[in-house]
Amino acid sequence: MKVVFVKDLKKTAKKGDIKEVKDGYAENYLIKNGYAVALTEKNMQNLKKENAKKLEEDNKLREEANKVKANLEKLTLVFKVKTGDHDRVFGSISPKQIKEELLKKGYKVDKREMNLTTSLQSLGFHKVEINLYKDIKAEVKVQLVK
Repeated sequence: MKVVFVKDLKKTAKKGDIKEVKDGYAENYLIKNGYAVALTEKNMQNLKKENAKKLEEDNKLREEANKVKANLEKLTLVFKVKTGDHDRVFGSISPKQIKEELLKKGYKVDKREMNLTTSLQSLGFHKVEINLYKDIKAEVKVQLVK
């Protein structure tokens, strides 16, 4: 019996997958527990509509992320820090501080999406990579000044 999965089932299938399974397994477990529905013409059309809707939403989010990326890469964040002997910075700039600065500029970015390779502890320019969407990343310039 062919079934369309409506939920993810660990080690078996993901939502939207179409698989051939034994009749008893399909009727007594998958369909009964709401993991799948029998493959019919109506269910197939619903699946196609749902996939088209997901694709459209994905394209919309991807387009928004590209716009934000273009704006972020033009931006330079300036942080005034206290320094000691030989221009050594006291402390460092954290992702939380960068997030707050971006929020002031009107960009909502999660601090967990920032890839800081090293902590920002020296004066000058640094680049911070931010994951905006699945495969879209932006580089923001951060400048530390006295």
